[in-house]
Amino acid sequence: MSLQTLNSLLWNQRQLLETLLFKLEEEQLLLTSGRSRWLPRATTEVEAVVEQLREAELARAIESSSVCTELGIDPDAPLSEVAANAPTQWQDILAGHRVALIQLTSEIGQVSSSNRELLASSQRAIAETLSHLEATTATYTEQGTATSVETNPRLFDQNL
Repeated sequence: MSLQTLNSLLWNQRQLLETLLFKLEEEQLLLTSGRSRWLPRATTEVEAVVEQLREAELARAIESSSVCTELGIDPDAPLSEVAANAPTQWQDILAGHRVALIQLTSEIGQVSSSNRELLASSQRAIAETLSHLEATTATYTEQGTATSVETNPRLFDQNL
């Protein structure tokens, strides 16, 4: 029976999810510390793990379908149903994988959501700062010569 292979694929998937969680937490540390220099690299690493997860999920789905066929259940059955119909020695193992996968997925969702909020907040702060800055404006005179008009930057409250 291919339960041993399915078990190995589930372990691999769990490890990849843990790696993804780690990479997202790294990204979060960069966001909260304001060290944006490494943010593109962290994002690239997250994307690489996500791609590995896609491949792992496909392999797991194929193997799970095969196991389901051997167990005489629907080939698209969820892991909980596979565990319930597996031989006794595999039930706890598969159920443990299911619980771990649910927990990791939940944690990943929370960190991802937090990272999105941090990014949105940073974007708003940057946009607000830029809207208060007034740069030198280049223009042309009626004679066609270049001139520049300086404006006052408003980084500080001028009323103080």
